[in-house]
Amino acid sequence: MRTLAIAAVLAFAAGTTATQVSAQTSELRIHYAIPTIWSETQEALAAAFMAKHPDIAVVIDGPAESYAEGVQRLLRESVAGTLPDVAYVGLNRWRILEDRGLTQPLDPFIESAAAFEAAGYTSALRSLGQYEGKQHALATSASTLVMYVNPDLVERAGGSMEDFPSTFDGVIELAAEIDALGDNIDGIWVDRHDWRFQSLLGSYGGRPMTEDESDITFDQAPGVAAATLYRRFVAEGGMESYADNEARQAYPAGTIGIMLESSSLLKRFEEAAGDKFQVTVKPLPVAAEDPGTVYFPTGGSAVVMLAEDADTQQAAWEYIQFVTGPEGAKIVVENTGYAPTNAIVLEDEAYLGAYYAANPNAFVAHRQVARHAGPWYAYPGAEGVAVTDLIAAALVEIAEGDAEPGPRIEALAETLRDELDMR
Repeated sequence: MRTLAIAAVLAFAAGTTATQVSAQTSELRIHYAIPTIWSETQEALAAAFMAKHPDIAVVIDGPAESYAEGVQRLLRESVAGTLPDVAYVGLNRWRILEDRGLTQPLDPFIESAAAFEAAGYTSALRSLGQYEGKQHALATSASTLVMYVNPDLVERAGGSMEDFPSTFDGVIELAAEIDALGDNIDGIWVDRHDWRFQSLLGSYGGRPMTEDESDITFDQAPGVAAATLYRRFVAEGGMESYADNEARQAYPAGTIGIMLESSSLLKRFEEAAGDKFQVTVKPLPVAAEDPGTVYFPTGGSAVVMLAEDADTQQAAWEYIQFVTGPEGAKIVVENTGYAPTNAIVLEDEAYLGAYYAANPNAFVAHRQVARHAGPWYAYPGAEGVAVTDLIAAALVEIAEGDAEPGPRIEALAETLRDELDMR
């Protein structure tokens, strides 16, 4: 699965000769997932890092198709003794590796909390990779759920981008008008997926679990309201049962009016839509009576150190510092559309000022991260990954009308309590 030639190719791209490559003293194996988003970005990060660290060769493993698949692969490799040195994993997945004792705490490499803060790692950003007082991961990209809108369909349906609805009721009403434009037009779409559900739940001020992770809480009023949206999107808004890849092709093709999807897909959608229409991003509605309770789970990735050898760990730390620092964050933002996870990039216009001026959609999405970002809850224990499939299945049943939202969500919560030993 490893692309062994990548180190040499990227080194040449960075201006390193073949003799220098052979003389390099350290090699780092890097794991990542979701090549449709990350392939070119990983190559750019590796090339930029090796240009500054010619004594460290970066070897990129063949990517996993998803974060869930990537974690499962890493668990298998841990058994076989073939773990990579550094891994990019979902912000809700690194705890699985920590629970197995595979992640190396980064605290010994951090000079001081004050110096780390000054380097752009705010307490909020650090919290995305902390557990029980230790820093096991550092965020490398961030995204929240936003609304991608087709202004042409909105106008044809009698709506206006200047007066675009800011409530779910208004969005659903507009989606119904768009859906009525024709059989080949759909009003709205969102995936039946744990992260999307957590986002809608957070809009209503809810959380999936208690703070100490001892019980499920999405069976309360905010969770029922979030699940009911899935039913309404289908029954009123014209949502079809596309798989995510189908929907991600349909929106830029111009056949979906409003798509609730990760802000990380902005660049991909803009390129795919081309001149067909102007992709426009709107923030997710805030549904809670108290906006202070709202949180949108932060999707994206974190980087973890898996290397056990002291020399390799030091090389891994140099790499981790680079990709999570302002230079690495700039590369990530410009190539993926993810929000930056280093505060310096947001504060110093020298990095992304011109980018935001040219990409107002990105500014809308990244501002939402700054205002409402929160943890993407990972369900604890050995069944933490498996239960997300149960959540997705329940959302399908609710959306398609086979189950009432309230009773189905309550039954789902009971099932998760059993699966996660929360009794």
